[in-house]
Amino acid sequence: MTPAQHGANALSVVVPVFDEQDVLPLFVQRLRPVLDALEVDYEVLVVDDGSTDATPVVLQRARHTWPQLRVVRLRANAGHQAAISAGLERARGDLVVTIDADLQDPPELIADMVRLAREESLDVVYAVRDDRRSDTRFKRVTAHGYYDTMRRLGADHGPTQAGDFRLMSRATVAAVTALPEHHRVLRLVVPSLGFPSGVLTYRRGERAAGTSKYPLSRMLRLAVDSITGASLAPLRLATWLGFVGALVALVLLVYALVGYAVGLTVPGWTSTFMVVTAVGGLQLLCLGILGEYVGRTYTMQLGRPTYYVAHDSLTGEEPRD
Repeated sequence: MTPAQHGANALSVVVPVFDEQDVLPLFVQRLRPVLDALEVDYEVLVVDDGSTDATPVVLQRARHTWPQLRVVRLRANAGHQAAISAGLERARGDLVVTIDADLQDPPELIADMVRLAREESLDVVYAVRDDRRSDTRFKRVTAHGYYDTMRRLGADHGPTQAGDFRLMSRATVAAVTALPEHHRVLRLVVPSLGFPSGVLTYRRGERAAGTSKYPLSRMLRLAVDSITGASLAPLRLATWLGFVGALVALVLLVYALVGYAVGLTVPGWTSTFMVVTAVGGLQLLCLGILGEYVGRTYTMQLGRPTYYVAHDSLTGEEPRD
């Protein structure tokens, strides 16, 4: 249960933020005219993911002049995907848009997303980045590698280059939030539902202010969560590596027995060392892959929330759910 009833607004815009004091005023200036022009009841649900700068102060000031702005503050930094999930579980709109505050994704596209969803009765509208020249070469290469890897592993990641800027219907949000999965990667979860969807393309802009809050470590964590959460391919790879290792060991055993039978004595320290090292490396790799899946299962069994809400400006109280 969420602290608010669903369906109270035609549109909810969920915005995860973390230490975005510099860009938030610019984001508000661009987002509000777009939503006001829609002439529908809406809310902007900003999820403060444990910011340590002046982000809470900036949001509080904005609320004084923008009654539709709602702030949900998490007790500690839970991560980008968890912050979005927190917003989805509390959003009240019949349509829900998720967007970052750095203005690399244009708020002006929201009007087109709403129009397309209504005209074609779509449950999901993906915003696809068809021009990423504003990103660094490293970012473009790693993004291409991510989507290519997920495609090869057979994971349904939706349109290529579609991130977390999307529109979802109430039915889609309900389906996503009902899933018991922890550490969900929404860009994989939403397409896997198979709900009717459409695509809008746009040119990705440069960050308007501040610095990226998604370093390499978080990109790697996202990749690991994506792979282990959407595909069994690594487990199958570990199985095949085990077969290969067992076959190599069998061949070496036969070779050793034959050599012993014919009286061959070879020093063999180097070859033995290399074989032991190679087999040990394969074993460690397989154990690491298995450990990722066991860790996810363990987390699911514990049932601990991936985030804790400290305050919701809609109710003014700490939720008890």
